[in-house]
Amino acid sequence: MKKTAAVSAPAQTTSATRKIVILALLSAIGFISMMIIKIPVVGFLKYEPKDIFITFAGFLYGPLAALGCTVVTSLLELPFSSTGLIGMIMNIVSSAAFACTASFIYQKRRDIYGAAIGLVCSVAAMSVSMLLWNYLISPLYMGVTREEIVPMLTAMFLPFNLLKSGINAGITLLLYRPFLRVLHLCGYPVNDHFEDKKSSVIVVSCIAAVMLALCIGVVIFLNR
Repeated sequence: MKKTAAVSAPAQTTSATRKIVILALLSAIGFISMMIIKIPVVGFLKYEPKDIFITFAGFLYGPLAALGCTVVTSLLELPFSSTGLIGMIMNIVSSAAFACTASFIYQKRRDIYGAAIGLVCSVAAMSVSMLLWNYLISPLYMGVTREEIVPMLTAMFLPFNLLKSGINAGITLLLYRPFLRVLHLCGYPVNDHFEDKKSSVIVVSCIAAVMLALCIGVVIFLNR
């Protein structure tokens, strides 16, 4: 028993260290991607892809890992933000609603279908949570009344969040498995629960097509 414990302890330490390294890496990549990729969409709202990498963390280690990466990334962003603490809290709410929802459902069904269902639900969760957040908080930093915010919810905030979350959901589904392969090549092997079947490829393609169609629809709506 002592020998078994002595052998398993280093293995557990190695596993914990690997987890910390991967989560730190994903937090850093999320922050860098947010700083580099900021695409104006409507008004002051910009698309950025950090939620993709936060969701990778959630798929690997669960919703709490996604929440941890969300908080770390938002703290790193704080010195560069023009919206201060309110903006940081908004980023945490937005990313957590997306990544934690997707990873929670994926933990219940760890296959391509669970990932797809989780990501579809994450689009809805993020869009709804940000509607509520913008209604309650946006007047504080935009300098407008709540009555003025109401028409902006459906004209600006909802389409933007559908667009942002739809793009990130599609990219997450397409890139998660290649990301696992990169980890494996770098000496960080992790379990791959996506099956090597044609049906999996079809599911990924269909979901990505739906997400793309949603994004195109939102862009058309914003520019009509």
